Amino acid sequence: MASPAWSIEGPHFVNCNCDYGCPCQFNALPKDGHCRAAVAWKIDEGYFGDVKLDGLSALNLYSWPGPIHKGAGMMQSIIDERASDAQRKALAAVLQGEGAAPGTVMLGIYRAMCTTVHPPLFKPIHIEFDLDGRRAMLKVPGVVDMAVEPIKNPVTGAEHRARIDLPLGKEFHQAEVASGTTSAKAAIQLELAKSHAHLVRNRLTSAGPVR
Repeated sequence: MASPAWSIEGPHFVNCNCDYGCPCQFNALPKDGHCRAAVAWKIDEGYFGDVKLDGLSALNLYSWPGPIHKGAGMMQSIIDERASDAQRKALAAVLQGEGAAPGTVMLGIYRAMCTTVHPPLFKPIHIEFDLDGRRAMLKVPGVVDMAVEPIKNPVTGAEHRARIDLPLGKEFHQAEVASGTTSAKAAIQLELAKSHAHLVRNRLTSAGPVR
């Protein structure tokens, strides 16, 4: 039986270990030869088949020992504890890109490149998001702290603005670039500081991102 179609729409932001801009967005290799990332969503409207996901939050933690395309990665999802049993199963499926055609959606691509999928955690998730201000924060008490802020000019301290535009993107079509700091103490441990982050308010579906 085919997986149901799905859609998640709302604020979305990412912090990874690479320099601002993220080489992955330009088909280049990661700065340190490996990839670590936290990827978060606040779902204003969403569904997995007939299961509604409105108002829920979730994130994925990832770690690859080399470039993503070489695989052998690990992932773990953290899902809003307010989700019902049906919503938990649905969100776990969405966060692994179930039902998407191969190579069309970043969630499915990332899952295909992970040989280890740790069981999801169900926790309270608090998210604040300001796209125009290029600021966001996420807190999962005792597990994840994530903060995104504008890039600062190293000489003047003025806020710097840059965007990434990907007409054929698998995650987004246009995103604001920012500076991120993340500490994660789950099955996947992250300690990121002033590294690449991007923010977008978009709709991601099992058929790909929607303009």
